[in-house]
Amino acid sequence: MKRLFLILALLAFALPVAADDMGGCNIDAPESAATINMIGWTYPIIDFYASELEACNDVDNIDVNTQLLDSGSAHDQLRLALGAGGTSPYDIIMVTQADVYSYVAEGWMMPLNDLIDKYGDEFDISDIAGIGSMTVDGNIYALPMEFNTRHLFYRPDLLEKHMIDVPETWDDVIAACEVLAAEDSIVIPFTIQLHAGWAWRLEFLDLLLGFGGKALNEDMTPAFNSEEGVMALEKLVEITDACMGEEGLTYSIDDSQIGIATGELAMAFTWTSRAAAMDDPDFSDYVGGIEFGPALRATADGPYASTSGGAALGIPADIDDDPELVFQIILEALDVESQIRGAEVGVISRNAVVAESDARYFWVVFENINGGVQSTPNPAMGAVVNPVLGNYLPQIVTGEMSAAELLDAAAEAYTAEATAQGFIES
Repeated sequence: MKRLFLILALLAFALPVAADDMGGCNIDAPESAATINMIGWTYPIIDFYASELEACNDVDNIDVNTQLLDSGSAHDQLRLALGAGGTSPYDIIMVTQADVYSYVAEGWMMPLNDLIDKYGDEFDISDIAGIGSMTVDGNIYALPMEFNTRHLFYRPDLLEKHMIDVPETWDDVIAACEVLAAEDSIVIPFTIQLHAGWAWRLEFLDLLLGFGGKALNEDMTPAFNSEEGVMALEKLVEITDACMGEEGLTYSIDDSQIGIATGELAMAFTWTSRAAAMDDPDFSDYVGGIEFGPALRATADGPYASTSGGAALGIPADIDDDPELVFQIILEALDVESQIRGAEVGVISRNAVVAESDARYFWVVFENINGGVQSTPNPAMGAVVNPVLGNYLPQIVTGEMSAAELLDAAAEAYTAEATAQGFIES
């Protein structure tokens, strides 16, 4: 019953803020009616930004509709819509850096440079961090709205009780789980999100980088089926066996957030976007009692094995509505007033607001950004590597193939598809 209550509380926590709390939308009404459709994926700070976009519904002749799905479904629907050609059904799209590289290669995104030049001073766009990550060949395609990374959530009371140091490496986590497994007050010692193919792919690629490997060679041939790749996949199996078991493999991001907030888990490796809820008395049983640490290292002297990124808002290359109006609506959602309130639920993108925030988990994000592994997005990653690894990696839990065999099979599948799509010369 408690778990059901927390699930309902999580949904309530993610709901858009009330209209009375909005800063409003300070743009002029267009002469003709405009329906602005946005698509993205849901988590607390994105739900907040959706409400900021919808604040422009108070302006005459503007109707903003936001559609937030889970990440996999949003990406599938967006690629299907943009790949169909012609006018996009969406005017505003939520994207990551990898999405931008992929979509720009397909010709699906509109460069924003001219609009940024026109509105840069009025909205102090230069104060928005991370714009470089949304830039391809000198063209800016999206404006960052938040930063996110994965890091350690833990209960210091349990670590102190069992005389466990705060883990710094994945081997430290495995050793801690072997001790915490005997703790009666918890259900599972630790979770890392491995509940879906995309989650396996994400954790594998970051561990691969943490061990010093890479996903692709310069000629786009596969490099993930290397010694470092085998080490990364075998490490995920070790974590699963020592810390999670079959039940832990079912834990989604929401489940881990609930688990750490209720004491069901001693530790979790999950997203910064879920940290603010730990100090929400309507959500957490351990307000002030959950601490945060940086991402874990694959090796003791290596970087944090977690990429850092963020979500941004861009405009498709071909839309029915006036791009200038759409851009103004985006800027209203990303203005200083909005981000001051947004900082209560996540790590926003304006430097001025970050500098003033007292959120106690912000330091972890910038520790990861400064000391974490760095990916090199390219179109083949989004178009081929990600779906192939998402399909193959979860099969490791069946035990039917070794890590090396599975990665070789994935590399063969990748090569065939990358060749068919023209990423590898035939």
